[in-house]
Amino acid sequence: MRVHLYTICWNEADMLGFFFRHYDPFVDRYVIYDNGSTDTSLEILKAHPKVELRRFKQTHADSFVFSHRQFQNEAWKESRAQADWVIVTAIDEHLEILGRSHRAYLEDAMRDRVTLIPAIGLQMLSDDAPKGHERLASTRTQGAPWDVMNKLSVFNPNAIVETNFSVGRHRASPVGETKLPKCDELMLLHYKYLGFERTLARQAALGSEIGPSDRAKNFGYQYFWSSERLRSDWEDVRKRCIDIGTSGFLPYRIPSLTRWWRPEGFVDGAADGRSTASSILGWLRSI
Repeated sequence: MRVHLYTICWNEADMLGFFFRHYDPFVDRYVIYDNGSTDTSLEILKAHPKVELRRFKQTHADSFVFSHRQFQNEAWKESRAQADWVIVTAIDEHLEILGRSHRAYLEDAMRDRVTLIPAIGLQMLSDDAPKGHERLASTRTQGAPWDVMNKLSVFNPNAIVETNFSVGRHRASPVGETKLPKCDELMLLHYKYLGFERTLARQAALGSEIGPSDRAKNFGYQYFWSSERLRSDWEDVRKRCIDIGTSGFLPYRIPSLTRWWRPEGFVDGAADGRSTASSILGWLRSI
C-alpha cells in the first residue's frame, strides 16, 4: 500500500517537526508546495528524504484562496496509478485514528473497498506551545468538536474523478466511485491554537499575506482579530473542549455531531465488524 500526501507550506518551521512525526509512519511520499517561506522551512523540507519540494504558484492572480482551492482539487491527480491513497491536508491538520495504526486502518478500508474517508474535526487547544519531541495527537488531546473542520482529506485517487472541494476544503462533492466507511472513526485534529501569543503572531502573519480580493470576500477574517477578539474565541473553544484521550472516547459518539457526507439520522456501524467494547479494548492496549 502506498500513501501520498499533498500540502502547502508557508513559514511552518515550528510545526513541521510535529507534522512529520505524525505522518512519517504511514506516508510514503510528500509533495509539498512552498509559498515563499522566509524562515527555515525550506531547509527542513529539503532535508526530509520523502519530500518532493515544489514552488506554489497562484493560478488566480488576485486570490490566494481560489488558487489554493484549485491546488487542492488538482494536484493529487498525478498520484493516479501510483498510490492507493492520497491525503490533501494542511501542516496544522493531523489525521488521527484511535486504537490502531493509520496504515492498518487504511489497509482495512482497502479490503472493504472504501474509496473516501471524511474526518470528524476538532479545534485543538493548548495554552503553551508544545516541545519538539511531542507527537501532538498523543500529548495535546484537548479539543472542541467543530463542524467547520469536518473535511475530506483521505481518498483513493484511482476511484475518485473529481473532489470538488469548497473554499477551505470544508466540504466536497466527490465524483467517481464513492464508498464511505460504515463508521466514522477518523478525526481531523486542527492544531491552530497552540500557545496564545504564538497563535496571535501567526494570525497576524497570515493576515499580511491575504490579497485584496480575498479580503473583500471576507476570507481569512480571523487573521485580523485583535488580541481581545482572539482571546474571546480561545475561551469559547476551551469551554467546549473534550479529551480525545479519555478511555472509551469514540468520535462518532460526539453529541450533536453534524456530518455533511451523511444523511440525517445516520447511525454508525461497528467499526470493521468489531463491537464497541473490543474497539475500546484495542485502544487501551495501544496506549
